[in-house]
Parts: sequence; C-alpha cells; structure tokens
Amino acid sequence: MNVLLAFALAAASVTTPVHLPPTAPCPANVPADTSCYEGRDANGAYYTIAVPKHWNKTLVVHSHGGPDLGDPTPERTRDDLNRWAVMVKEGYAWAGTSYRRGGYGTRMAAEDTDNLRKLAGSMLKPRKVYLHGQSWGGNVAAKTIELYRDYDAALLTSGVLAGGSRGYDYRVDLRVVYQYYCGNHPRPSEAQYPLWMGLRKDSTMTTAGLRGRVEECLGTTGNRTAEQQQKLNDILAVTKIPESTLASHLNFATFTFRDIVHNRLGGRNPWSNAGVRYQGSHDDAALNAGVERFSPDPRARAELVHDSDLTGKIDIPVLSVHAIGDPTAFVEHESAYRQQVLKAGRWWNLVQTFTTESEHSALSDSGYASAIQSLERWEKTGLRPSPSSVAARCPRNDATYGTGCFFDPSYRPKPYESRVAPRA
Repeated sequence: MNVLLAFALAAASVTTPVHLPPTAPCPANVPADTSCYEGRDANGAYYTIAVPKHWNKTLVVHSHGGPDLGDPTPERTRDDLNRWAVMVKEGYAWAGTSYRRGGYGTRMAAEDTDNLRKLAGSMLKPRKVYLHGQSWGGNVAAKTIELYRDYDAALLTSGVLAGGSRGYDYRVDLRVVYQYYCGNHPRPSEAQYPLWMGLRKDSTMTTAGLRGRVEECLGTTGNRTAEQQQKLNDILAVTKIPESTLASHLNFATFTFRDIVHNRLGGRNPWSNAGVRYQGSHDDAALNAGVERFSPDPRARAELVHDSDLTGKIDIPVLSVHAIGDPTAFVEHESAYRQQVLKAGRWWNLVQTFTTESEHSALSDSGYASAIQSLERWEKTGLRPSPSSVAARCPRNDATYGTGCFFDPSYRPKPYESRVAPRA
C-alpha cells in the first residue's frame, strides 16, 4: 500500500509535457540566445512566439497595424518580431499574430489577438500578460482590453484611437478634395461611382496605377508646373495631411475604403462629409460648392461603430506613446481617446506620453524600453507614472540602445476636431 502511494505521489509530481509549435529561426534583431516558434492557429492566423533565455515571466502579445489587404503570411509576424525585438531584449516573451485574413475587422483582429494569448499562455504559463498595439493595432489592442479581461496592462503606440467612425474622416476629406482638384479618380470617361466607396468593387486599379494618376495631376518634386503646385498646396492645406504621406493616405481612402464598404458593409456607406466647411485653399467658396457631398447609411455607420469605436472602459493600466509629428495617425487621435476614457470615468488607468519625433511606424527603441519599464512598474506596484517619470528613464536606456530620447513631458495634443473637421 505504501509503495502504491509513493508511486502515485511521484506520478502526480511530474509536469505534464506542453506541446510546443515548431521551432523557427529568429529574425536578425532578436538576441541570439532566444527561442522562436511559429505556427498557424485553427482560424488560419499565422503566429510567431519568441522567448528570451533570461525570461522575466511576462508575455507581451502584439497587435499589428494596417490592416493588410492581402492574405495573411508568416512573414508578417516575423517582420513584426524583428521590428519589436526591443521587447525581447528587455526580457519579455513576445507573441504576434497575422490575423486570420486580410482586410478590415477590428473585432476579428481582437479575437485573433486573444486566441494567441490563450495559445501562448498555455505553452509558456506566464505570470503576467501585457498587450501591445501599434497603429491600427492600437485600435485593435484598445478594443481587445474592452472585450477580454485577461490582460494585466497595455501599451499603445502610434495608435489609431479615434476609432473607425471618426479616425478616417481626414481620409474621407482627402478623397473628395483630391477629386475636386484632379478629377482623374475616376476620370470623366470611366464608370462613375460615389467617392465614399473608395473604388468600384470590380476595379483592377493597382497602387502603381493610382500613383500614376497622382503624378499626372500633381507632378513630382522638382518637376511641377505652377498649376500642379497650386493644386498640391490646396490639397495639403485643406486636409492638413503632409506631402510625405499623401500617397499612403490616398491609398487607404481608395483600397481600404473599398474593402470596408464592399467586403464588410455590403456596399453601404459609413462615411459622411455633410456640413464640413473646407478651409485653407486659394478659393474656399468654389471648393465647398464643388466638392462631392454624402451622408452615411445609418446601419452601415452603426456597424462600423460597433466594430471599431472605443468606449474608454479600461480597467488595467494603459500607457500610450505617440509622436507629435506622426504623419499617418495624427497625434490628435490621443485626444479623442482621452475624451472617451474620461467619459467612462477611467482616467486613472490612462497615461499618455508624447515624443518630438515625426515618425509613425518606428520610434526610438530607447523610448519603447522606457515605456514598457514604466508600464511594468505601474502594473506591479500600483504607482501611476507621469510623462516626466517615463522620460526620466530614457537616458539610462539610451546608453544601451543609442537611438535617442525624444519625450516631451509638457506636451498636450489639441482636440481631435482641431485637426479633423467634425461631421454633421
């Protein structure tokens, strides 16, 4: 009897083996002693997981930006890991998902993010799980922590935090203002469609084809006529979009709008520019009289709000980092998010920090390290950081990473409506 009891106790003490996905080569920026794994989940989303040799037992789950319009690929998650290798260097395990499909869908991406949390969690058994969202992934991550309660803290960087119903209004404006001045998207000789569609569903236009039309209308740097320069000046002044990202914003307002309208909303319109008074051109009266106007389909707009807008009901520490000169997701997105958090009575759970950089896709690693360290201390001790305390960490991290410190603790963004005209 004693022998049987001893055998039973010994068997009970043996840890059940954890099924690991296949190992994979780690990207170049990841420390050499890191273990990397890759696979594809039941819904078709690719994932990459990285575990440093000296792991601090906290897992960072990453929500990527975009959305990508093509089919998901494993290269997406590998590239994300390479780009966010600073998290692994700081001792965190990292997991990223490609999402199950291309195209828009904030709740879909949030579900795929949380599925990865479950998968990586069962594999690694972390003590803590943090969420990191970048760009549109910031919207995804902010939605994830509202829908799922299994995260300990969240870092939002360069986030599209005004949500889908407001966060793309400057691209709505670009789409109609560009067409007013250029008249070649579509051309008069082509089949016409309302501009809120972005593009006809069956159009074969490519990004290269669109770029050709932009150059046809606005010329290229150092090779513009006076008329082309005037058109460019008017478009930039009215939309407040930098010239450096004009093409990428117009791509979104073309191809991603098509995906949202035709593939997600059944051909119905969620956008509006009713009541918008466009200002800043050489002839505002003519622009406002001639620009195409439209109002949304109420059901389509409600569906977009449900999918992507944020309530601000956050119950965990959330730290954001945003470049003041972000040319893609304007820094005023942070004001829109702050208002939602204030309305929800959760102001204590949000700290927003800003840098003097003029980038969107990649800020300083020294800054990222300072942000994740500050978030971890907040989550563990309950001591809420300030923008100044986050900035104060940076010089020590810069001695390691050498990418510069750019925090501006005194900066506060203007209201979202100061950058993007409100809709009627």
